[in-house]
Amino acid sequence: MSIPAVLDNVPAAVDDPVNAAILRVSEDTLQGFQADPFGEIAALSGLPVDVVLERVQTMLRAGTIRRVRQTLMATSLAQGALAAWQVPEDRLAAAFDTMFQRDPFSGHVVIRTADPASPGSRYRLWTTLKVPQGYSLAKHADFLAARVGAEYYRLMPARCLFVLGVGHVRRQDLPIGSMAGAPADVVDTQIVQLSELEWQVLMALKREFAPDEITRDLWRSRAAEAEVPLDTFTEVARGLNARGVVGRFSTFLEHVKPTAGDKRVTRYNALFHWAVPPGREIEAGREVGRFHIMTHAYWREGGPEFKNVNIMGVAHGQDKDVLLAHKAAMDAHLESVGIPVAYTNVFWGGRSEIKPSEISPFAYRQFCLQNSLDPEQMRS
Repeated sequence: MSIPAVLDNVPAAVDDPVNAAILRVSEDTLQGFQADPFGEIAALSGLPVDVVLERVQTMLRAGTIRRVRQTLMATSLAQGALAAWQVPEDRLAAAFDTMFQRDPFSGHVVIRTADPASPGSRYRLWTTLKVPQGYSLAKHADFLAARVGAEYYRLMPARCLFVLGVGHVRRQDLPIGSMAGAPADVVDTQIVQLSELEWQVLMALKREFAPDEITRDLWRSRAAEAEVPLDTFTEVARGLNARGVVGRFSTFLEHVKPTAGDKRVTRYNALFHWAVPPGREIEAGREVGRFHIMTHAYWREGGPEFKNVNIMGVAHGQDKDVLLAHKAAMDAHLESVGIPVAYTNVFWGGRSEIKPSEISPFAYRQFCLQNSLDPEQMRS
């Protein structure tokens, strides 16, 4: 059943001009902690703040926006990796459901395909996986592998990041090869230790907002949830931002599923792989990351299963050929700046679900107890 494009006489579709103006700003341009995010969206989009609040509420209720939240730099707060799982075909759908519905520490869950002759093409299930500080990523992966019947898995932690964003609306109709004038910045993945007060504020800060919570005075109720005065909440949040653990304030859209008015924000997502010479990973990642089509770019070691690729990135779009043209432009650019590529490939996303990965040590302990695991045995 299709979702109406208008709810209570307020447009909810992504291609409504007012909604598009909001989304071009609100998807991924508000970096860091925002004391007044909707005021900032209004200022940058040139719209009254009351209109911004009404439209975001409407799009969230309609499912056009799947969640509104302050994101974190989870790579600075918890061990994490991109995980590729080799699961028998007859168990693939069930494994997908288990990762999405029963594991709070798996975030992106995607079934991908590549040319059957490609290295790693039997790894159909891809997830992002994080475990809170003090716990073992490998032990949690072993638990998941046994639960879903995976034959093999490969964990690929990010050595560093070059791009981390979304911005599907503002990336529509990009010229092929559109790129920034300078290489992308490098973001490291060093784990940051937090105090009890910082965790207390962080847990309230990161929780997604319900439609009724979309107000100008956004953080007052979250300060009450964290059991601290609003001034303290704001001060701690700004301190967390200064320490590099706060990401962006974002309105996340559905990637592939139909939204209001049967509109799809994207139809294809592509995971690009490149193998560049050891020692040139950061240089290559910065060059790939400067292309505007990229929503993610990072240095990860694919290992022999994936022919030793070490630079990966994700791009989304409505047209498969257009995405391949963008990749061809990246390939040509790497060649032009003297970075040889020994091997490259594309893994295409199919069925997908996305949720924030839980990073709370308290939540992990509770998960262990609920799943007959000894929390102490799951420590790193």
